[in-house]
Amino acid sequence: MKMDFQQKLAILSDAARYDASCASSGTSKRNSSDGKGLGSTEGSGICHAYAPDGRCISLLKILMTNFCIYDCAYCVNRVSSNVTRARFSVEEVVSLTIEFYRRNYIEGLFLSSGVIKSPDATMEAMVQIARRLREQEHFRGYIHLKSIPDASPELIKQAGLYADRLSINIELPTDRAVEAFAPEKNPAQIRRAMGDVRNHKAEAKEKSFRGKRPPKFAPAGQSTQMIIGADGATDATILTRSTGLYGDYRLKRVYYSAFSPIPDATAKLPLIKPPLAREHRLYQADWLLRFYGFGVDEITSATSDGNLDLDIDPKLAWALQNRHVFPVNVNRASRAMLLRVPGLGTKTVGRILTTRRYRTLRYEDLTRMGASLRKARSFITASNWSPGGLTDSADLRARFAPPPEQLSLI
Repeated sequence: MKMDFQQKLAILSDAARYDASCASSGTSKRNSSDGKGLGSTEGSGICHAYAPDGRCISLLKILMTNFCIYDCAYCVNRVSSNVTRARFSVEEVVSLTIEFYRRNYIEGLFLSSGVIKSPDATMEAMVQIARRLREQEHFRGYIHLKSIPDASPELIKQAGLYADRLSINIELPTDRAVEAFAPEKNPAQIRRAMGDVRNHKAEAKEKSFRGKRPPKFAPAGQSTQMIIGADGATDATILTRSTGLYGDYRLKRVYYSAFSPIPDATAKLPLIKPPLAREHRLYQADWLLRFYGFGVDEITSATSDGNLDLDIDPKLAWALQNRHVFPVNVNRASRAMLLRVPGLGTKTVGRILTTRRYRTLRYEDLTRMGASLRKARSFITASNWSPGGLTDSADLRARFAPPPEQLSLI
């Protein structure tokens, strides 16, 4: 039965929800205010995403097709899955993007795809879409392409010339898990493709001997997606792998995607749905590793099994385990120590350091600086505040953890 356009859009936009997306932060600023193009990488407007600076942007988030020749056990679009299949042509994706932009529905395109025919055939079609948007439609909005790691390096290089961001999925936390649940994918090849993107970005920053810069390559960088909960990897293993990815490939972001299989007669994995709280805690821990000076061992030491505490955030869990270093004096403590205080973020710490050069800080000053004193008050001292015995109180964790719930017996 031949599908109409609306049916394909419904199927392929819904299928794209399993791909973690990102906002257009980090790319170069482009807009069509000069009348020479169409679209913008800025502003606010189908799928909303939030940039690290708080901006809200809207992306058309679709799969080119949910057909796939691979049989990854954790993927709803695997070849053995009983899902309705659909496919957009290159022309349809280009037309859809332009029409949605003109109606002010979107500011950019997030495009992923199942693998059809071969990795090269799929990647070539995705590159064609990006090229037509840029060169024929003069689209200046944001484009994020989910690259196919098994595609030829030349195709991935071409993709980076048209897309703002490329992402290549690392798939699972360990090579052993990839080999077990996605046997057609090669972990070493995935890493090679990620390394190629890193190298192309580095080359794009180097001037020629005449001082001319090469064309920009994926100016917003590359990211990756990791499925969590499909295998038995602990949070310590996941975060250790993420730390290596940031260092080796200079990623902008690792997206953690909680494994949530759909009941399916052909499913190869048990229908175990880990709480989304785990995904949330991993993002929090990832932030602590990147911007707060924590180590993986510190973050995961709050529990004995190498996993994060799901009831409280990782920084608070660390503070409760290390009460001997608290309370800290906000008027004298180092930046590194202030960053470890629950309830104090990087901006708040910056304001504390700036203000205390000129005057002594009081408790009420911290509220105006953006501190969450509900958490911080137990771990700090100020000129007019001391937590007394609160820091060492036996019920301190209970003040922050959610109350126990009676589970249903049915």
